[in-house]
Amino acid sequence: MVRIITFASGKGGVGKTTIGANLGIALKQMNEKVLLIDADVTMANLSLILGMESSPITINDVLRGEANIEDVIYKGPGGVDVIPASLSLQNFQALDLARIPQIVKKLSYNYDFIILDCAAGVGEDTLAAMAAATETFIVINPYSLSIADALKTKIMAQKINAKPVGIIVKKIKEEDIVKMMELPSYGTIPFDEIVRENFYYKQIIPIIIKTPNTPASIAIKNIAARLLGKEVSTTQEKKGFFAWLKSLFGGQ
Repeated sequence: MVRIITFASGKGGVGKTTIGANLGIALKQMNEKVLLIDADVTMANLSLILGMESSPITINDVLRGEANIEDVIYKGPGGVDVIPASLSLQNFQALDLARIPQIVKKLSYNYDFIILDCAAGVGEDTLAAMAAATETFIVINPYSLSIADALKTKIMAQKINAKPVGIIVKKIKEEDIVKMMELPSYGTIPFDEIVRENFYYKQIIPIIIKTPNTPASIAIKNIAARLLGKEVSTTQEKKGFFAWLKSLFGGQ
């Protein structure tokens, strides 16, 4: 049965899109059929993360009734299927956001995982993405404002039956945040300078492909394993970390 997951956050800039995109690729590497959908139709970033910003038609065209959903499914990095959103704000008022759940339902029979990257906060487009999902994951930075807004996002998800099932915390240990959110943690993503440096290059390559043995990539792979109910190996985590250290000093 397909799992439809919305990645949400109370605030922008917490790494939600980066995590969702790379997690989708990690699941694909584990032989799952994966579709990534950019449901942030006003501030689209998923196509930038995946290096697919030149896609000629997008979900925006579908939501305006100008294209069929089958026409906007592209093959992305690592073999994942991707439905991008437009980088242009032209005619965004004409988008019928209520169609997002219908679109997802139509596609659900073809995939094991559908991952929606939605806008930060709890605006109309975010609520439409949540309404399409069977599960909502909330990405949090360990700061008071981020946590406060994450709690609001959780409450809103509960109100529309979007089933918040877990959190992903960036940078630090998550025990205190787990208690506050009353949701389990599926993993902690450590700070990784390589993630930020990736945006400086002309062509962005997802870190799970470009640097698969960095701590951030290993953490994302472990989240994918947890989603599949597989045991996470701490030995594998350590091996990945030391392989990353070795690469910094020119080791083979």
